[in-house]
Amino acid sequence: MGDFNLALVIVAVVVCIIVFLVNVYLLVNYQHPDDVNQAYFPKFVVVFGLSVAAISILMLPADVANREACRHAVYNGACSLTLPMKTLWLVIYIVDAVLVFFVIPFAMFYYEGDQDKTIGKRIKSALCWVVTTAIVCALILGILYGVVGKVDFSVRHLSSSTASFPSSWGGFTSNQQCIGGSGVHQCSAYSASPSSEKTWTMRATFPEYVVALATIVGSVLFSIFGGVGIACLPLGLIFSFIRRPKAVITRSQYIKEATELGKKAKELKKVAQSLHQEERSGSKGRKFRKNVKEVEKELFQLEEDVKLLEEMYPQGEKAETSWAITVIGYMAKLVLGILGLIVSVAWVAHIIIYLLIDPPLSPFLNEVFVKLDSVWGLLGTAAFAFFCFYLLLAVIAGAMMVGLRLVFVTIHPMKWGGTLMNSFLFNVGLILLSSISVIQFCSTAFAYYAQATAAQEIFGHTLESLRGIKYLYKYNVFQIAFVAFAGLTFVYYAAFGWRRKKPSGRFQLST
Repeated sequence: MGDFNLALVIVAVVVCIIVFLVNVYLLVNYQHPDDVNQAYFPKFVVVFGLSVAAISILMLPADVANREACRHAVYNGACSLTLPMKTLWLVIYIVDAVLVFFVIPFAMFYYEGDQDKTIGKRIKSALCWVVTTAIVCALILGILYGVVGKVDFSVRHLSSSTASFPSSWGGFTSNQQCIGGSGVHQCSAYSASPSSEKTWTMRATFPEYVVALATIVGSVLFSIFGGVGIACLPLGLIFSFIRRPKAVITRSQYIKEATELGKKAKELKKVAQSLHQEERSGSKGRKFRKNVKEVEKELFQLEEDVKLLEEMYPQGEKAETSWAITVIGYMAKLVLGILGLIVSVAWVAHIIIYLLIDPPLSPFLNEVFVKLDSVWGLLGTAAFAFFCFYLLLAVIAGAMMVGLRLVFVTIHPMKWGGTLMNSFLFNVGLILLSSISVIQFCSTAFAYYAQATAAQEIFGHTLESLRGIKYLYKYNVFQIAFVAFAGLTFVYYAAFGWRRKKPSGRFQLST
């Protein structure tokens, strides 16, 4: 037993180190050349935030493994030698909330501050915004916690009369293991009268309440972005293969398209310069912000057009190799899209079968994980972790899709070798906020597999019994919204996703 627990601790430490190194690698390769050897504080926040998000996702499989460590304990106190998962859950999610609502906004305000100002003035300006946010959040949390920060558990009082010791055990069968005659099983809770049900009220701890409210905020985004992403993530890859360039264009076509893109790039540069002058003059109203977002959208589309043109006309001594890599890349998208579609269908089917139908038709994926565990101890846990990670990827994909189509949503695309720190910080905040809801959703969707874990205690009992919040979970509001958005996105892709893109904006390839 002790050896198993020690191995679990060693695995947890090694995984944390690997996660940190991977996030440093992503930062180095995704960062914009303008941010090289500077903006160290935002970079630290990015690496730390990504590490917290990844570790929080991996903690649920670790929680399951931690439960297994003391399932077959032969002496009292064996479970005290395992990881303190409940404390770790609360710590990781308090850190998550602090990063999302305070540290990341401060880093973004500081990074996006006027470069002509001194460092002290930029820090002062960022602190003013963050302190104001902190005061408002503290007042809201304090009032809500004082008024409705209680948990209402439904309990049933059971009682049973005594019976004489039987002279024989013939009355006990596989259909009746309890004392009583005439079909009355006095040890069964189902025989209790409805009047025996009571409500047991207790006050939730403040950390649990903070996690609950953060989960509600994340669940709203999760229902929209996750529902859209669970469909657009695999279908986007598949239809990207369908719309792929079938052949290399001629040199004359390339020159024509490149000239057109060059003109549009000059126009966009003039607009950006005029907006910069407007910003320096102190004019930052609604119209200014709308124009900035429109320029960001058009710049992103222009970069996509340049990338497409480079694919259609590879240049250099290794042009044939570049075209071969492009073809292989689209084939990989097709394979990944098909595999992703299988996982997405399995997710939606599981939500309907296990969560939306009462009583559930089948444990479905829960049974799959249990059977995989019987094949090899960590196989089911690994599959469980994969499904949780896939859901987080779906949320990110959905956020990008919705953001590219709504003007009022700020677009912060992630580009290899061209991502500014404000875009990094925005996406890290989105990932952190969504990770809370992903874990809560997974702990509910896989309640059978993740039973008797610390996450189940926090998310499966306390959160779903909080006064005022419990009705959102009682009536499956977020699950229904998730499936609805997934269905609408699937219909959208089935109707329009297979079509080749046509020029729809100012910065599109001419036909």
